[in-house]
Amino acid sequence: MPLPADTLLDGEIVALDESGRVSFNLLQHHRSRARALLLYAFDVLIYRGRSLLKTSLETRREVLNEIFRQGKIVLISLSETIDATPAELIRVAREFGFEGIIAKRKDSIYEPGKRSNVWVKYRVNQGQEFVVGGYTLGNPIDALIVGYYQDGKLLYAAKIRNGFVPHLRREVANRLKGLEANDCPFANLPERKRTQWALTKEEMKNCVWVKPELVAQIEFAEWTPDGHLRHSKFISLREDKDPKEVMRELSP
Repeated sequence: MPLPADTLLDGEIVALDESGRVSFNLLQHHRSRARALLLYAFDVLIYRGRSLLKTSLETRREVLNEIFRQGKIVLISLSETIDATPAELIRVAREFGFEGIIAKRKDSIYEPGKRSNVWVKYRVNQGQEFVVGGYTLGNPIDALIVGYYQDGKLLYAAKIRNGFVPHLRREVANRLKGLEANDCPFANLPERKRTQWALTKEEMKNCVWVKPELVAQIEFAEWTPDGHLRHSKFISLREDKDPKEVMRELSP
């Protein structure tokens, strides 16, 4: 069954892997490997030529439910309404490795392109400690280069640019002074495949290597198939961790 004429839905396209879980990386890079591509509809903006932007979310959801009650719409699924507390939703998001949740007031209208306190996004990041093996120059540093140990070798994982404020950059830069080293400490560098997370031989010319003695706490959305961190963010330096004990932790 097609959509009713002159109807516009709002939703998100997702890729499902072989186990039926949502995979951002399949959607972004390897759609052909996805078991299915679906549009999850969570709102309706226009119904049969009538704008619903000024009606409440509760009313728009009633219209959306009616559209799906009329019959199966190929490759489009309805995002279900869940009766749960915020704490329960966050727990489930962490358990299944979701990026987060979005909360909307039931009486809110649809305001395209605007930010307001009636729609709230809560990101549920993963996090663990990583060993600092280098950095790129900035003011005074641009990004930390971090990794983890596997079979006694330090493996590169990410360039961390987010999470710094000026005084924190200076503090971390001061901690790096005196640790400079001539050789790259990462066993899996340089990388041949050029991606936004990779470090190629050419990019390594702009890196300053350090002895792997500092440990940083990092938050991130997920691991990519190439073993990098997506949406990573610096949190703090850790004083209670031995760098040699830092390994890749299992995802949920």
